[in-house]
Amino acid sequence: MLGLTQYINQTGFFNLSLGNLLLILVGLVFIYLAIAKKTEPYELLPIGFGIILANLPLNTLTQIADGDPMAPIALQKSGILGLTFHFALSFWNILPPLIFLGLGALTDFTPIIAKPKTLLLGAAAQIGIFVAFWGALFISVVPALGVKFSIEEAAAISIIGGADGPTTIFLSAILAPDLLGRTAVVAYSYMAGLVFIQPPLMRLLTSRKERQIVMSPPREVSRVEKLTFPIVGMIIIILLVPNAAPLIGMFMLGNIMAVSGVVPRLSSAASNEVINVVTIFLMVTVGSQLSAERVLHIETLAILALGLIALAFGTTGGIVLAKVINLLSKEKINPLIGAAGVSAVPMAARIAHSEGQKANPENFLLPHAMGPNVAGVIGSAVVAGVFTSLLG
Repeated sequence: MLGLTQYINQTGFFNLSLGNLLLILVGLVFIYLAIAKKTEPYELLPIGFGIILANLPLNTLTQIADGDPMAPIALQKSGILGLTFHFALSFWNILPPLIFLGLGALTDFTPIIAKPKTLLLGAAAQIGIFVAFWGALFISVVPALGVKFSIEEAAAISIIGGADGPTTIFLSAILAPDLLGRTAVVAYSYMAGLVFIQPPLMRLLTSRKERQIVMSPPREVSRVEKLTFPIVGMIIIILLVPNAAPLIGMFMLGNIMAVSGVVPRLSSAASNEVINVVTIFLMVTVGSQLSAERVLHIETLAILALGLIALAFGTTGGIVLAKVINLLSKEKINPLIGAAGVSAVPMAARIAHSEGQKANPENFLLPHAMGPNVAGVIGSAVVAGVFTSLLG
């Protein structure tokens, strides 16, 4: 009888808390959104599964043994997701750069090359990052709120404003590994929720006449320009911000492999097998960090609020700069494409295109919106490099 009691006490059912049940429900919601609504399924499905795993008590899949993880005994007691988090994120941080390799192979720089001014729109949309950064520091000095973030944690939270999941993971793993699960999930959740967040702001900040602006087709871009851009861009950015090299270097490598046309197997591998395998481990591992004891704090609500504020300001910054450019330039641009300056590729560009077509069914903004959208990816990676240079 004593043996049976001991066994029951050691089961997950006996150790399941209300917080675990709540987080399991969150994981199920993520899986539902991925399957039923097809909302960012490549991210939300494995993240949701990882959240469920993290909240099944006493399972060893997500744990990392105390002491030296490289010790044989510790390796035996550690789970694959715990080891992935420790070595591939917290210790070496290799998974986000590998994601950027695949993203680079899938990215087309033609819209930026054809209209370089779209780089400015991508840069303007990064204002949300700095609003969230100073916001996190501000609420930390207000005792009544009961929230306190270090300057490193504020930087990790702020990058959510770029709507760039891999960059958020990359920076959080370096500056605030304890927040990594929360910042990453908030970033991907808001990426999935852009379709609800951005359109009201876009309609509020622009007139119907502005949304109806039809932009002239982008000019033809030569093969030499496509080959030159990733190389020159990489050299300039990394010389200016050396700590951006892990993301920018891999991003541009993936792109040059694709546009060169001479290494189709490598380009195909980067944009398929590599990015798919890395996505599985990265998303499940991120989800596995969201156990109840880590998540159910007031700080999590603060991160959610700061992320939403950051995205709102990022969207606003891109649109406002587009309107300013229209005041100074004869060639008008549709301000909606400024909202695509956040880094959620290609969702933000699609939203701008959709809003443009609602105002004018003949409007085709997608190729124009991809310019600031891709510029936003570069911009958020550069900001992450600056933060790691100053705080890492």
